[in-house]
Amino acid sequence: MPDRPLFQPMHPSRLVIVLPLAPLQVGDSFAVHSWPLHITVLAPFRTDAAAVEIQRALASVAATQPAITIVAAREELFGRRHDVPVTVVAPNQQLVGLRTALVRAVQPLASLPEESAFTAPGFRPHITHKRAARAQPGDEFTLTQLAIVDMAARADPTGRTVLATLPLGGA
Repeated sequence: MPDRPLFQPMHPSRLVIVLPLAPLQVGDSFAVHSWPLHITVLAPFRTDAAAVEIQRALASVAATQPAITIVAAREELFGRRHDVPVTVVAPNQQLVGLRTALVRAVQPLASLPEESAFTAPGFRPHITHKRAARAQPGDEFTLTQLAIVDMAARADPTGRTVLATLPLGGA
């Protein structure tokens, strides 16, 4: 298995699984407003499982999934108030298949298997714009890595922390 998790939270964790546009390293931390560009493939979910258990569950999925080439399609506004600028990804069955496999792998380890991370319909892959970066319509990216990120409380000064990374297709 690739990188070892940085730490094991002693309390229930809130994790998210992302495909970063540029590879991340275990231990990378960033504030809520300065996430590196990524596609969220499994929305935040609660778990009592150790990060290493989540990593093991994802390892078999990642090993059989080759790198995914995506194309940025158009800009839209997401969020409850439709005020979050994003670039939607062109339809990609490989990406949808990866998400389906990740749900199957992680849902048994979730504290609440019925939460929306697993049950929400209409997966719409997108890249949220950040202050200094964004994907432009027509941009093409090859995604080669899954990252497990700890979604520490918004007020946490350490921000979000990468607990583990897994290469797609053994890359």
